[in-house]
Amino acid sequence: MEFTSQELARLRVASGVDPLWETALSLHLLQNRQAPLTFGAWRREAGAALRRSGLVSVTRALTRLCPDGTYFPDFLTPGRGDTDLETGLDRMRSTPRRRLRAEITRLHAHTAGPVPAGLRPLADGCPRALRRLGTALRAYHQVAVEPYLTTMRTQAAADRTARAQAVLTDGAEGLLTGYDHLPGWRYRDRILRAPYPVERELGLRGRTLTLVPAFFCVRAPLALVDEELPPVLVHPLSPAPGWLERSHHSRDAPVAQLIGASRAELLRMLDRPMTTMDIAAALSLAPSTASRHATVLREAGLLLSQRQGVRVLHHRTGLGRAVLEGAAE
Repeated sequence: MEFTSQELARLRVASGVDPLWETALSLHLLQNRQAPLTFGAWRREAGAALRRSGLVSVTRALTRLCPDGTYFPDFLTPGRGDTDLETGLDRMRSTPRRRLRAEITRLHAHTAGPVPAGLRPLADGCPRALRRLGTALRAYHQVAVEPYLTTMRTQAAADRTARAQAVLTDGAEGLLTGYDHLPGWRYRDRILRAPYPVERELGLRGRTLTLVPAFFCVRAPLALVDEELPPVLVHPLSPAPGWLERSHHSRDAPVAQLIGASRAELLRMLDRPMTTMDIAAALSLAPSTASRHATVLREAGLLLSQRQGVRVLHHRTGLGRAVLEGAAE
């Protein structure tokens, strides 16, 4: 991907994880065995939860529409970092009929077979079929994605803060250079190279590129196949192995009983400095509520707030770290 100076100036970072991108990518992870140390425990837990909820057949149908391969329909991921599931589902249900037919036909061209009878109403833009798909995606998301949103949002907020600091220090090019730590990624001389599944050059043509962080994305980025759609580049957040076990522990930790679950989670997120808006987004709180929690923790000596330009960054103090580590012990 090659950038002009105008395209660099228009770069946009999504405010958080996009629910329909995460739904699609998690469906891929259920079909493959990538990153077993990072996502193996999630596969087992989510699979068991889907069975208990009677969603096995629904999930199987969704994987046929969203296979782990070189192509799945763009209309399943209409967002550009939208953080609200219902907004994404409304956009999906509003997909033009011509595009539905073209994308579903393309999907089955990759499998060397005709469009199955069960998918023809969807390909024809039948409102009832679109509503059924929306219901299936919502049910799957509720069981396989939603329980992990706090961890996902925390990772996305920390990533966004790091990107913002890179922009303040080195401008838009610093933001793109920040991806060099990912395996196979490299930005030099206004060209971003990444380990995409197939050889491809993505042209922006003066449009705004939205960078979307994705928790369930593994190593390789994703982009929409149809280059006439607004361009997005979905990139991995790369959670560390053991994230699921740590998230379970954090919900039950004694420190949550001492200072409250929201404040304990806020304190735990501050492995990197974060703004109040980052905290609010990660915890799905109103900014005023996040600010009050930060004030209480600051007055208790558990975090420190420092102004940097127009932003205020919150840092965990040594005492705050000791409280968390003491609870873990």
